[in-house]
Amino acid sequence: MSVTQLETAPGTQAASSTADEPMIHTHDLTKKYGELFALNRLNLTLHRGDVYGFIGPNGAGKTTTMRILATLLNPSWGEASVCGYSIYTGAKEIRRAIGYMPDFFGVYDDMKVIEYLEFFAAAYRIKGAKRKKICDEVLNLVDLTYKRDAMVTSLSRGMTQRLGLARVLLHNPQVLLLDEPASGLDPRARIEIRGVLKELQKMGKTILVSSHILPELADICNKIGIIEQGVLIVNGAVTDVMKQVRTTIVLNINVAERRKEAADFLERQPEVEEVQERPDYLMVKLRPEVERFSDLARRLIENGFELTLFREDEINLETAFMRLTKGITS
Repeated sequence: MSVTQLETAPGTQAASSTADEPMIHTHDLTKKYGELFALNRLNLTLHRGDVYGFIGPNGAGKTTTMRILATLLNPSWGEASVCGYSIYTGAKEIRRAIGYMPDFFGVYDDMKVIEYLEFFAAAYRIKGAKRKKICDEVLNLVDLTYKRDAMVTSLSRGMTQRLGLARVLLHNPQVLLLDEPASGLDPRARIEIRGVLKELQKMGKTILVSSHILPELADICNKIGIIEQGVLIVNGAVTDVMKQVRTTIVLNINVAERRKEAADFLERQPEVEEVQERPDYLMVKLRPEVERFSDLARRLIENGFELTLFREDEINLETAFMRLTKGITS
């Protein structure tokens, strides 16, 4: 798989914008069905190159948001723009500038993979040799070149998802809306999809990707939002969200020898609340008010302990999700 600079299809140029102008922006975006809020005053801003993990249980409002941004569903009220175009007045321009991949999409069973892509490339008015070139490029990007002449019906679920990604990339969209791209995939297929997303990230695409499979987003997103019952309850950089969840600092510490003595020494330090011995290291929980801990390493060394491990324990997205949500859907 390699990063490919795809050519822009005819008629797909988006509004000119600077790096500071948002590629996706919503203000109080709301969708209501009777008395039920599917989406409740969503405020979201994504800039060029952002990869935003949109996390929430099924029924939380993720798909509703994407359908509104793709101009397939009208909101009850609120504002939204994509690539500088309003969803109310610029639907045609938005559809040219985005690639939208729903959680379930249909494929034409009687087509070969390359025929499927060429059909959609023709719909984007990509013609002749340029069409063949772009189809070959997106097949290479999603690592399906070896399946170009296979029937679509012969593809596995994971391959079908990658074909769907290839289809939405044909016109080189600036913004990708990917609704649960890893849903229903086996572990290997999820890794392959994640690899494709990393390639798109390197290409500078702005990506809004939803998932309830939390670990899939941990290493590809620079921002995350957690939505529940139509309300965005967490929104920010991944590192900031982790800090919000963690109330105390936990360190993983190990020494070359005398681990029991090191544990006893650490328990006597004023900033340490608790020490637990694990098979390969000591887990050291600091007191809630402690923010700096580098001096602890210095004291260990001064007392004759040879450090082989000294790092802050990382909290993961799954833990953050469980702590910040209640498991309620709209």
